[in-house]
Amino acid sequence: MTIRIGIGGALEIEKLRFSPADTKAPRRLQRALAHEWCAAVVASLLLAVAMTWPTARDTATTIPQDVYDPLLQAWQIAWGGHALAAGPEGIWDTNAFFPEQKSLAYSDSLLGYAPLGLVGFGVSAAVVRYNLLYILAHALAFLGAYFLTRQLGARIPGAMVAGLAFGYAPWRLAHGGHLNILSTGGIALALAMLARGHGFTFRDGYSAGRVRPGWIMAGWAVAAWQITLGFGLGIPFGYVLLVIGLVAVIGALGGRRPSMPRRMLISDLAGATVFAGTIAAMAQPYLQLAKKYPTAPRTVADLGIFSPPLRGMLIAPSESWLWGHYHREARATLAFPPEMALLPGFVLIGLALAGLGLSTWRPSTRLWLVGTTALAGYLALGTQAWAKGEYGYVFLFWHLPGLNAIRTPGRLVVWVTLLLAILAAGAVSALCDRACAIAERHPLSRRGAFVHLAMIVPLLLITFESLNVTPHPHVPATPAALRAMPAPVLVLPSDGTTDPAVMLWSTDGFPRIVNGSSGFSPASQPEIRAASASFPSTESIAYLRARGVRTVIVLRDRIPGTPWRSASSKPSAGLGVSRRDVGSAVVFTL
Repeated sequence: MTIRIGIGGALEIEKLRFSPADTKAPRRLQRALAHEWCAAVVASLLLAVAMTWPTARDTATTIPQDVYDPLLQAWQIAWGGHALAAGPEGIWDTNAFFPEQKSLAYSDSLLGYAPLGLVGFGVSAAVVRYNLLYILAHALAFLGAYFLTRQLGARIPGAMVAGLAFGYAPWRLAHGGHLNILSTGGIALALAMLARGHGFTFRDGYSAGRVRPGWIMAGWAVAAWQITLGFGLGIPFGYVLLVIGLVAVIGALGGRRPSMPRRMLISDLAGATVFAGTIAAMAQPYLQLAKKYPTAPRTVADLGIFSPPLRGMLIAPSESWLWGHYHREARATLAFPPEMALLPGFVLIGLALAGLGLSTWRPSTRLWLVGTTALAGYLALGTQAWAKGEYGYVFLFWHLPGLNAIRTPGRLVVWVTLLLAILAAGAVSALCDRACAIAERHPLSRRGAFVHLAMIVPLLLITFESLNVTPHPHVPATPAALRAMPAPVLVLPSDGTTDPAVMLWSTDGFPRIVNGSSGFSPASQPEIRAASASFPSTESIAYLRARGVRTVIVLRDRIPGTPWRSASSKPSAGLGVSRRDVGSAVVFTL
């Protein structure tokens, strides 16, 4: 069996020849492996391992980016699996942030990954699980964009360009510690499935004869799963689907599309009901949180802190191997580079611009792609847009339900990148079409060989621009003092540096812990930290006892420079607590 990329960019697979002794099973396996979709899946996985290296080299003891948000998210996924096994009705009430409830709703929950939390136990399993999902998130992003552009009518090289550009855009490197933001593959995959189910392509438009209800239902199911990963990307995705649906309905009512088959309408109704039901179920704990803490919703002032300037779209994060060093001074001008260095890729931008003049998409399609790309970019600027965003994101922030929970408009660069990728796929596909015509006219000339190589150039350039220098620090080892202690437990110091590690350490049995780190902090957290700053003292011990805390663990190696720097050396005699040294920690039993 031979698989190669043809001159025109099509995947050419030579016919398989079998001897009479071959059985049916090997034949079916060989046919499956030779299928384009199977090859795409395998290629996406291999590419993800290579592009995220060295993540796969040491999955048990290191983690990408830093030891803060990744540890928190490794705990989230582990907690999800633990809660599913113990009883899913309590999944939102985690073991962290004691004595608070609904604490899983303090940030994007990643509940869609919870079933994977059923596999393995403890800290090492949580870290391995996170690292594997980190790799798979990149693979799915590539695969989703590849499938979407193939469904729309792109040639294979064009679809590969789109997959690479969407899955490995330079801006994503700044979010190496945000699995909820890296998990964009479900967005593109759902759109691909829905387009396929509705018989829609850019080349031929809508065809009632190509409607596939099964693909429609699968698309809605993937869209619902994407929502369960978090509302940060899920809310804008929901509104995009709503707009697409409204455009389709208006087109049908206006007689611009053929009549819709009944089976398609039934599938859409059922799928949209599942999608809406998922949103409603996921929203409940967040609505309860907003009711309990009226200040929880974001404000325009919050948007101002995280809104990127227009120049941020041309600045790469420090983790970019190619541009990181050269953009250092430009990044210094940004108020918050992790959310403002939003470069989709210069190669991608160049290919998309080329796609305005040379494309396999029709001119009208190119026009609305350019318009929606500009609109997405305008909204992504937040308060940095014209008139301080009053006619853009800020307007939507006040009028569209759910958007007041999102303080980072720059993350709409996901849509800018996807739309640019579709434009680029059209340009590369047009080149493939021309290359095919040249090859037919000059099948044996050197010109044909040159055309072969030319198809690889965009792929190499995007890959080169997507290389990273993401750090992979070692995961902090679990202190022996945390094992088998009476809960609830407070670990000191309690701050944004130590609490993510404590949460990860708690995956060994999930004891109730006071510590917690997330995008939202309940009022009780700063209160407990302030009251425990004098620990051990009569007042702090009385306060913690009243809160229900049974054990306080002081980590000697982490308290220097914190309000608890003297907690391990203060005398505790006469305070009614027991004290013992366990390794480098001091354990107080209240």
